[in-house]
Amino acid sequence: MANLFRGASTTETPADDKTSNKNRPVGQIPLRGWLTAPATRRVIDALTARGTEMRFVGGCLRDTLLGRETEDIDIATPEPPEAVMALLEEAGIKALPTGIAHGTVTAIVEGQRFEITTLRRDVETFGRRAHVAFTDDWLEDAKRRDFTFNALSATPDGQIFDPFNGIADLASGWVRFIGRAEQRIDEDALRILRFFRFFAWLGHPPVDADALQACRLKAEALRTLSGERIWGEMKKLLRAPEPAATLVLMQGEHILAPILPEAGNFGALRQLTFLETRGLVRDSIAADPLRRLAILIEGGREAARAVAKRFRLSKRQADRLAVLADPPCSIDPDLDLRQARRLLHQLGADRFRDLLLMSWARRRAAGTRREMTRESGVWHGLLDHADVWTPRTLPIGGRDLILLGHEPGPSLGALLAALESWWIDEDFQPDRDRILKKAHDLTRTP
Repeated sequence: MANLFRGASTTETPADDKTSNKNRPVGQIPLRGWLTAPATRRVIDALTARGTEMRFVGGCLRDTLLGRETEDIDIATPEPPEAVMALLEEAGIKALPTGIAHGTVTAIVEGQRFEITTLRRDVETFGRRAHVAFTDDWLEDAKRRDFTFNALSATPDGQIFDPFNGIADLASGWVRFIGRAEQRIDEDALRILRFFRFFAWLGHPPVDADALQACRLKAEALRTLSGERIWGEMKKLLRAPEPAATLVLMQGEHILAPILPEAGNFGALRQLTFLETRGLVRDSIAADPLRRLAILIEGGREAARAVAKRFRLSKRQADRLAVLADPPCSIDPDLDLRQARRLLHQLGADRFRDLLLMSWARRRAAGTRREMTRESGVWHGLLDHADVWTPRTLPIGGRDLILLGHEPGPSLGALLAALESWWIDEDFQPDRDRILKKAHDLTRTP
């Protein structure tokens, strides 16, 4: 490549020196804000205090090459984890042994987390629980990673190492396993989902044929993964700008069947994604993986419960998924603003907005362009109403009724419920005095 993606430079290496090139920097990445931030420099100074080399790895390099903002900062070092803990503590940095048995320590500086992992080499692999040994060999550590662009590493001054041509693959949208794809998957079946997740975010057709074949042949191994790990990857895939295309590919290759046989509404998902990311520009609307999962699955509440159990969703997530998959009410363009306010009161603005977006997406998937255009203004008006909605509370309570002479007990609760129902029917307009008068009317002896 003539240059890296966003303002970086490369160095030329003789073509006949391929082996040594794997241990040489191939260029210079731009020094983005995350790399020069005071918190990052503190961690760098701590880890290199004894003269040990450290490099950045993972998503921060991918994001930098693609000109994107980055959140996760991962670091590799030949220092063993106990030494990493000591170095951080000597520098006054909070250090957590988050995965010390596997060589991972987390440093926290000014609220920023840095995952620091000791270089490793595989001694024996048997699924996810590989037997590893710590090493000081950067190339050995790179060999055990999954995809070529995930083997990139960079020094604090921006010198980047690319042992498997990951930069070229990243530039061309080519998601490629390091070495034999089947072997990488045998080491951890989650790499099947990681392949499609990275393809959804970074890839361009055509898909790597060897990788696709390996994923298809090994798909049944997905059943051995925990629900939490599967949801962790699926959640990231569903957040992608256009997840439907990748999910259709997975469906066609029989990758979804072992983990999400309920998937089927790909057209509605495509329309929902459009509304969330391009069709609507609103602070209240963002890409929502759970909402996207809800519109993707077929089978209503029963299917949603099965998915929630399989993915080990929290109770709150499971309840939300069930409601979205089997809505308690219908939101459509025939809804007037008075009815909308009633539903906003019952559901809350967030749930109302969820159901509206899903209903709109389904109608877009099933309707004609003319119908979509005609209804668009109505949908926008309903969303406007949700964006300015403030929760309403009945202006009186049980204490007010007791002061009027009503006895505490079930009858008091029934009266309050009747008053609230009437207040809602009156479009929340009656004030305190009118409600108290209504209470008197309801309990007056004929």
